[in-house]
Amino acid sequence: MVPEQDVKMQEIMETVAGLMALAARTAPKAKGRDYLEIKILQGDALERLADAMVAYAQKAGSDKQHFARDGENVRRSAVVFLISLKEPKPAGLNCGACGFARCSELQEREIPDSEFSGPLCAWRYVDIGIALGSAAKTASLHNADNRMMYTIGAVARAQKLIEGKFVVGIPLSAAGKNIYFDRIV
Repeated sequence: MVPEQDVKMQEIMETVAGLMALAARTAPKAKGRDYLEIKILQGDALERLADAMVAYAQKAGSDKQHFARDGENVRRSAVVFLISLKEPKPAGLNCGACGFARCSELQEREIPDSEFSGPLCAWRYVDIGIALGSAAKTASLHNADNRMMYTIGAVARAQKLIEGKFVVGIPLSAAGKNIYFDRIV
């Protein structure tokens, strides 16, 4: 039987994740176009994600061991907030920030052995960055321990837990000590 206090804390973390989703969704976006996909994982989905992250580290070798460390953080989390750029279109500014002179030249592609696809419009990365900042700020305002992790996003994308070209995860915890920063690198 799960102690009532633990059940209440889980419900609170789920509420915080919902508020993070609201903050990310309403964050400003270039030219007002929203290409964000947002999902909240909890329960058994966290265990499966953590297992997949550890397996990824084992398969990838010594330079990806931080995936296993982060996977163990996911395993100890109450929820994981996922956000992605789903089918992002160029902003149409012809600014060159993506490395091409004109938006029409930008050719997105899957890169073999890469965790994400690209290149993407630089302004879409700004969009997701602002949304991530808004979500993390919201978690912080509610005193929920959190940390942005690209490792979560890479594995969540590979496992098809969320659609998108670029994915980032933010795990949440409510413990006596922040599990995301007091750890071995």
